[in-house]
Amino acid sequence: MKTIGILGGGQLGRMLALAGYPLGLRFIFLEREADCPAGQVAPVVVGDYADPAALARLAERCDLATFEFENVPVEAVQRLRERVPVHPSPFALLSAQDRLHEKTLFTDLGIPTPDFVAVASFIELQSACKRLGFPAVLKTRRLGYDGKGQVVIHSAAEMEPAWRAVNGVPSLVEQFVAFRRECAILGVRAADGREAFYPLTETHHTRGILSTALAPAPHASAALDTLARDYVKRILDRLSYVGVIALELFDCGDGRLIANEIAPRVHNSGHWTQDAGVCSQFENHLRAIAGLPLGDTTPHGYCGMVNLIGDAPALERLVSIPQARVHLYGKEPRPGRKLGHVNFCLPTAADREAAMRATLAILPPR
Repeated sequence: MKTIGILGGGQLGRMLALAGYPLGLRFIFLEREADCPAGQVAPVVVGDYADPAALARLAERCDLATFEFENVPVEAVQRLRERVPVHPSPFALLSAQDRLHEKTLFTDLGIPTPDFVAVASFIELQSACKRLGFPAVLKTRRLGYDGKGQVVIHSAAEMEPAWRAVNGVPSLVEQFVAFRRECAILGVRAADGREAFYPLTETHHTRGILSTALAPAPHASAALDTLARDYVKRILDRLSYVGVIALELFDCGDGRLIANEIAPRVHNSGHWTQDAGVCSQFENHLRAIAGLPLGDTTPHGYCGMVNLIGDAPALERLVSIPQARVHLYGKEPRPGRKLGHVNFCLPTAADREAAMRATLAILPPR
């Protein structure tokens, strides 16, 4: 019976463990706080991710390891990898942690992405905006997620406040994309190169945080889904990736998909997979890193997910929604905090939309 060590003890780690227990897997986490979502379901080594002693304690108690979010230090993954196998690789993590590396990867693979310029000073920001035009998007190269670390610049007068907003750290300026909608696709790759893909998913965000997801993406042609799969496959193969990866995309509405960013882990846009069919993204990630055959990724219906952000209705109200599958993380309410989500897998798109409307109607204001 294998024990899997996980760097990070948030809700993604918790859901990985819950998906792995039916397979006979065991889990142990490294997290700074013992009182974390993963601590509800498995032992926790309390310590900093970069602490060699904490990493050694984790390695002593696991057979292989992974991570549940992309801002763990690459050095920690490298150090842990000296003791036990770790997937995905430090190289894959490095590629996702720095937006310049990420955008360069897209360009090298022929995957369309917004025109971009790296900037390290206000003068360089001015030059980049002159080249790309307005509106433009200023994004920090590192530590950006859920809308953090990015500012839309509409005019020259907004450049200086935007530069202050990102604290003058090394950043990228991207050409603004007038997209029709945002989408994401999840791919999973095993060590022997076997791959599987979940269908293209439409995503909606509130103040930069994912709020709802619909899969398969409404009105997405087979050609569009194939294109998204091709893009994520290129990334999986280039990185010799093992595990689940998410590729976030802009759908321009004319058959084009523009790559925004990758996440080298299980991803919020794929939480619907927990209740959609044979094998969730969480189980498939574990299968891939443990050397097991990959599972079926076909959804058994029209799937949707609603995130519970900041605050949540009483459990009684949530479970009273017909066919709602409620997943709560055991976290205290706080503005902007993901507390849980509600999944649906229904026979028709109309059924899905009605169930999601009923859920959204009882949520507190966001």
